[in-house]
Amino acid sequence: MVRRIDVRGAGGVRLAAWEFADPPKAGEDDRAPGVLLLHGLMGRASHWASTARWLSGRHRAVALDLRGHGQSDKPPLGRYTREAYTDDVAAALDQLGLAPAVLIGHAMGALTAWQLAAQRPDLVRGLIICDMRASALGAASQREWENWFTTWPLPFATLADVRKWFGEDDPWVERPNPARGAFYAEVMAESEDGWRPVFEPEQMLRSRETWVYDAHWEELAQVRCPALVLRGLDGQLGRAEAQEMVRVLPHGRYAEVADAGHLVHYDQPEAWRAAIEPFLDSLLTP
Repeated sequence: MVRRIDVRGAGGVRLAAWEFADPPKAGEDDRAPGVLLLHGLMGRASHWASTARWLSGRHRAVALDLRGHGQSDKPPLGRYTREAYTDDVAAALDQLGLAPAVLIGHAMGALTAWQLAAQRPDLVRGLIICDMRASALGAASQREWENWFTTWPLPFATLADVRKWFGEDDPWVERPNPARGAFYAEVMAESEDGWRPVFEPEQMLRSRETWVYDAHWEELAQVRCPALVLRGLDGQLGRAEAQEMVRVLPHGRYAEVADAGHLVHYDQPEAWRAAIEPFLDSLLTP
């Protein structure tokens, strides 16, 4: 069962949260440890479905569509700042009754998670950082993204075309990657003229520009809860930087997944689960 729960973020923005498990029956204990899953830029809560279902055996796992993404509000003139994202997650944790929770974040969602953990240690008891750099990426990176959006052959005629372009034809693809094609197919919706993304590319760029120019080491150093830094061997986070992040974190640990790229949890779900399970188990140990 998939259950949608609407919550309100900063400024009253409506956010869609998703629980990929049956709610507790009357009389059952609903106080299982809380986990909130945060997708990356352009992602959506459904990308966490398999992870959330697996977690539901021992946790109350909820995935959140961040503002501008999935089925959450996309206010044209809304704020897409770091503060807005962290305030949204804090509000969601409170309204969902999950805190103190484990935050599992991918890419931009991981940055949001560790920034909130630094600001509000009362809300976060553990942290999993998946393939997100702490170093500044800079203006060249932002220009690359701006140019990349212009190459998308919108609208796509079919979902098969979406899967093929993002899995094979996209100039950023080094070798065929069906998982990447499927990942992007999940963020498309059918319109009158074909398939288009459920987000506005301009809003994605506005979101990205609020963190891409800055380094985030200081915030990592302020995270007091246990934290796991995980990377795909062929992902965007290099081993040296990941290990330095572990060193900077007061209670950092390291893991990597072979034969996986940036979309670790989506590329290799079984290896991803095996990599994070020992860390999650350690948080459950009294």
